[in-house]
Amino acid sequence: MSGETGRRGVLDDVRVADFSRVLAGPYATMALADFGADVLKIESPSGDDTRHWHPPIDADGTATYFGSVNRNKRSVALDLTRDSDRDQALRLAGTADVLIENFRPGVMERFGLGFHAVRAVNPGIVYCSITGFGTGAGASLAGYDLLVQAVGGLMSITGDPEGSAAKAGVALVDVLCGQNAVAGILLALRERDRTGLGQRVEINLLQSLLSALTNQAASTLATGIPPRRLGNEHPSIAPYALFRAADRELVIAVGNDKQFRALAEALGQSPLATDPCFLRNTDRVAHRDELTALLEHELARADAADWVERFRAAGIPAGLVHDVAEAIAFADGLGLDPVVDLGASRTIANPIRLGDAPAAYRTPPPALNDSASAAWHTERP
Repeated sequence: MSGETGRRGVLDDVRVADFSRVLAGPYATMALADFGADVLKIESPSGDDTRHWHPPIDADGTATYFGSVNRNKRSVALDLTRDSDRDQALRLAGTADVLIENFRPGVMERFGLGFHAVRAVNPGIVYCSITGFGTGAGASLAGYDLLVQAVGGLMSITGDPEGSAAKAGVALVDVLCGQNAVAGILLALRERDRTGLGQRVEINLLQSLLSALTNQAASTLATGIPPRRLGNEHPSIAPYALFRAADRELVIAVGNDKQFRALAEALGQSPLATDPCFLRNTDRVAHRDELTALLEHELARADAADWVERFRAAGIPAGLVHDVAEAIAFADGLGLDPVVDLGASRTIANPIRLGDAPAAYRTPPPALNDSASAAWHTERP
């Protein structure tokens, strides 16, 4: 998928003053920019930290981490420790519909750019603050994704049952937080349509993670018993896990008894479906170790890709364990157009599809203090 220009975006009348850095905030503002928002990335003179997180780099020398969350934006460098630059930042905030920041609580207030200061000059501002642990007792805690995965419970349910706790392979909590920030900003803009007034939107990493724990958190609340690590197995469904075939691993994700009967038949082991130990999902969960051994004995007869083809033909959810390159190619083969090509910069497309006003990919990630930012006037037209 290449860049698209000239199409009206659903947010093309929204201006965003983006004071955020690294991942959660930039992920959110890129999502807004993809749908037309005019995003000015306000950076320190040395730039967003992720500009310096390399290798790897794109063909134009941009750190791929930075490039992954900063397309469709412009950049201005301001030193917020200087009075003149703080004054300019406040003027820019005065013309914006949205301000987003992820400094530690109190920092923007010290710069004279806190919510009340900005609202005094711009009553319609939607002011989104992203923190690690809120603005109360957790305000002084550093909001690093790894730390939140640990204290937020995710690592306790991730990894081998007999091994150490494990983190997700990407800064998942930051991404979840960025998605919540987008939702909160859009909700506040909708409310502003009714009242004419903006408001503060507060998002924190810890609550974003706790909300995403869904069934695991609900189980804990209902029983008082924290879930344990199950590796690649599911606490409530079987077989729903990683299995070894003759050559490599595959995932089988059976979600109901009908699918299990189809699985037994596809394996040439129809009697499994009527065995009292495996008849219903609750039975299979209770006898998951025995079931796993039987399934892997049968799966060893053929390569994983052959089983996946057979299972999919029978309506059984199954797939190979792809690396990231294979995953992108798989999505491309399904016609999902997963890659945005902006010349030297290649990133993953926005996952939200609107039928009448889709995302548009106009510009690559900006150079620090790029000249295009000069068009971001301090007065609204």
